[in-house]
Amino acid sequence: MFLENTVNHKEQFGWIEVICGSMFSGKTEELIRRLKRAQFAKQKVEIFKPAIDTRYDHEMVVSHNKNEIRSSPVPSAATIRILAQGCDVVGIDEAQFFDDEIVSVCNDLANAGIRVIIAGLDMDFKGNPFGPMPALMATAEYVTKVHAVCTRTGNLAHYSFRKNDNDKLVMLGETEEYEPLSRAAYYNAMRENMEVKDAKHLSIEE
Repeated sequence: MFLENTVNHKEQFGWIEVICGSMFSGKTEELIRRLKRAQFAKQKVEIFKPAIDTRYDHEMVVSHNKNEIRSSPVPSAATIRILAQGCDVVGIDEAQFFDDEIVSVCNDLANAGIRVIIAGLDMDFKGNPFGPMPALMATAEYVTKVHAVCTRTGNLAHYSFRKNDNDKLVMLGETEEYEPLSRAAYYNAMRENMEVKDAKHLSIEE
């Protein structure tokens, strides 16, 4: 459950919020919602995303529902530390694509009194923890895990299944390349993929 700090207003402090889950789970939508609330409260807000994320727009952070907010694309986590000075709230989208320095950057910002809101995939397409996300989740005050709906069973989904044979860890894509699956559906899909690959290997050997 997400609760905003409201207890001791005299203490000057920041904190870290992480919004995580699979693809199509509403991570960016929730990030934008929190950031727009802060903007409405006339807080100084800066939003960052990795420069490699150009799926919808080069500068805007855009959710799958086409909700959007202006951001600054940055090549590395270190750049955020420089550009975030003087902010009240910092938003970071697609955090899994940043280098490991993003962890110290976010903690330094929080220690300086800034509210840091991060959204990212917690697992890659192989079902493994993704990049710096585990460390961000461990050091955050608040972690919100959101879920998609499994396209095969209708159950809650928290796996991002890649539908093609590309084995690169980082591959930007949408519904053409990925689908959200439940645990059972994901492992069935992975088993089917392995069976197809084994069959192709045997046919080549023959």
